[in-house]
Amino acid sequence: MNIEFIESKLKEIYTELEKEVMEVLMDESLDKKQTNLRMKPLSSTKQILQNALESIKMVDRISKEDRESK
Repeated sequence: MNIEFIESKLKEIYTELEKEVMEVLMDESLDKKQTNLRMKPLSSTKQILQNALESIKMVDRISKEDRESK
């Protein structure tokens, strides 16, 4: 599994998410409640992706360990 490739693609996604976050934060027409409502899916998405990456790394590490022990 090419972890570096996956990480690079996720970094691209993080960059896009950060752009969206900045757009929401800079939108002066939104009140605090609206801003928070728009931010929640963005922050949740980032956390889900980070968790997925950690899971992929763990699976890769366990797979390598299994191959080395045989």
